[in-house]
Amino acid sequence: MRRRRWACALIGLAVPLLLALLGPLFAGEPGPRGASFTTGGGHGAGTDFVGRDVWRQVLLGGRPVVLAALAATALAYAVALPLGLCGALTHRRWLDELLSRPLDVLLAVPSLLIVLLVAAVVRPGAAGIALLVALVNIPDAARAVRAAAAEAAARPVVEALRMQGESWARTALGCVGRAALRTLAADAGVRLTGVLYLVATASFLGVGAAPDAADWAVMVDRNRTGMFVQPWAVALPALLIVALTMGTNLLFDAALAGRTPRPAPGRERPPAPEPPPADATSPVPRRNEKDEP
Repeated sequence: MRRRRWACALIGLAVPLLLALLGPLFAGEPGPRGASFTTGGGHGAGTDFVGRDVWRQVLLGGRPVVLAALAATALAYAVALPLGLCGALTHRRWLDELLSRPLDVLLAVPSLLIVLLVAAVVRPGAAGIALLVALVNIPDAARAVRAAAAEAAARPVVEALRMQGESWARTALGCVGRAALRTLAADAGVRLTGVLYLVATASFLGVGAAPDAADWAVMVDRNRTGMFVQPWAVALPALLIVALTMGTNLLFDAALAGRTPRPAPGRERPPAPEPPPADATSPVPRRNEKDEP
């Protein structure tokens, strides 16, 4: 079962990642455009809404989505990790409140609404979308880090490290961070899926990407009018986004399952013997009156 998880995760991730990272190298020069939403005519996957080759657009459209999602997730954790560890390790309640309350205010506003409000004022590019998505994911990530580290921070070993004069970085990362690693790894897999969804939704709405840009999410949006005429223009980019999200979660599940300690076969502890039932005919011990107070 573990090998199957790894195989499914690697297959699900390999195809969209290779297309996103190496696709532009094999895209080649744009050929002559054909009629909109047609198949054949030298186009293996047909044409899109403006007559461009769908397969070439697929090769070019993965890099913006994948790189923006990975960059946004990394930036969110780069800010959330020190904030969450500070809130879990500090003994000063005012510092914990100072770090947590502004994040709660930001958490109350829907993520997509923040992205659309900022996009109405300034038009962000690919880097701007990554920064915006990272910003709206910092409150969730910081609360997850704080919750995962709070239990480990209350252990006696952390107090012992403090009394020995260990540095804050070694205590936070070496002890508390390692204890919360499994929870944070599971959260990272789910968060990357949410970030990818938000980046794709922003591109779907035309935020951060041109209306005719080579982008998987933009392809799904612009070609949906001809989905029943030429379905490959919508199905290919949509399937690649789904494979990327599912492969990411399967990869984290397989990695976490591999770190779960399990007893070796044949070495399981035998169940503890049950106490014999009380016999009604067994003599009842008599109470000594001298022992009474």
